[in-house]
Amino acid sequence: MLGVSLKTGFYHSNPNLQLPWNCLQIGLLIFPLSPLLGAVSLGFATLFTWLRQFRTIIHRPINWGFALFSVLLLISASFALDKVAAFVGLFNLLPFFLFFAGLSGLIQTTAQLRQIAWIFVIGAVPVVIIGFGQWWLGWSWQLQVLLLDVAIAPGGNPPGRMSAIFMHANIFAAYLAIVFTLGLGLLLERRLGTLDWGLGIRKNRQFLCPTPYSLLPIILIADFAALILTNSRNGWAIAILTCLAFAVYLGWRLLVGGVTAVVASVLLAAFAPSPIAQLFRRIVPVFFWARLNDQLYPDRPVALMRKTQWEFAWYLTQQHPWTGWGLRNFPALYKAQMNIDLGHPHNLFLMLSAETGLPSAVLFFGLLGWILFAGIQLLQPSKYLVPKDKLIIFSYLVVFVAWLLFNTVDITLFDFRLNTISWLLMAAICGTAYHYNPDKKFINNDD
Repeated sequence: MLGVSLKTGFYHSNPNLQLPWNCLQIGLLIFPLSPLLGAVSLGFATLFTWLRQFRTIIHRPINWGFALFSVLLLISASFALDKVAAFVGLFNLLPFFLFFAGLSGLIQTTAQLRQIAWIFVIGAVPVVIIGFGQWWLGWSWQLQVLLLDVAIAPGGNPPGRMSAIFMHANIFAAYLAIVFTLGLGLLLERRLGTLDWGLGIRKNRQFLCPTPYSLLPIILIADFAALILTNSRNGWAIAILTCLAFAVYLGWRLLVGGVTAVVASVLLAAFAPSPIAQLFRRIVPVFFWARLNDQLYPDRPVALMRKTQWEFAWYLTQQHPWTGWGLRNFPALYKAQMNIDLGHPHNLFLMLSAETGLPSAVLFFGLLGWILFAGIQLLQPSKYLVPKDKLIIFSYLVVFVAWLLFNTVDITLFDFRLNTISWLLMAAICGTAYHYNPDKKFINNDD
């Protein structure tokens, strides 16, 4: 069974797309440790798909929407306060629209979704090892050899929080949340799909060789432990919501109750009136409740509070509601007002509304909602999709919703690794929706 799964994953259902599919797999595997080399391979995958699926790509309405959004971004940049910064900011978005359109024409089947999920899980192993080396062994170095690009901040960034090779612990937490969710989906799919679980080992002549599934629980435990050590409230919330989403989807009421009880205990320890809070603080570690209510980091400047940033971003939106102030203009405006350096307002919608205008922000999130709706349609009964394949699709939808939630309190757009991964995951959902829903009016499939 495992051999058949790997075979269907390695080989594309359309032989004409085998070369770009190979480039995608190789690029995604090496991407975390070598973004440059990985991006080149992913770029070839996108280019080859565009050349071979051009008519299909340009006839998809979702791509028309991103084309319109691109025009609005160019108009916004033309009216920006700092035009140079605004046009530079376009590189965080425009190339990824082409990337999304190409890969949504390449990724089509649930077998490919599983293969991508496995690549994420395997590719994260060295990253997590580096994270634990940073945390326990004090690793601190920058390696740029043979196109590798690994920079490890001493003690993490911010200090005391595991960040591994990422520029911030929150970004590392977002990456781990993606890997953990997809890995959990693979594990549950295997666990529910066959009773032949056993010890997860297979006999190969005279040797007992661990299968990938036998190592998956260990990898997931390591990912979850690293996620805790990032000290990211956003990452913790996403991990809990992920477990809760799978439990609800599978109808595991006992687990739903257990997760709810744990979450309620932590929240009561953090925010309940003193007598009640003190009771729960006897069982909940201070590491968790003090991080949630900011007692772990007291005396934070008001300008660094999310509420202050969001209010200022909305104020900017009200001043220029149609075209905004221009991409990457928020930091300078915020510094002039608050006398503090801040890269973004920690909310993607408010950032886009302030920097590109409300029409652009609404259109962008409307397109994201379109992708989410298309993915949800796959969970309905269909003559094109067998029920056993729906769990892997659900895993990708959970990742997508988690990404949306994460970007309500932080922004992943400025990290090249995570931005690329995010658009790839959206392309995977969209491409699969087009492939398995040819009768749906909302996709207008021309394949």
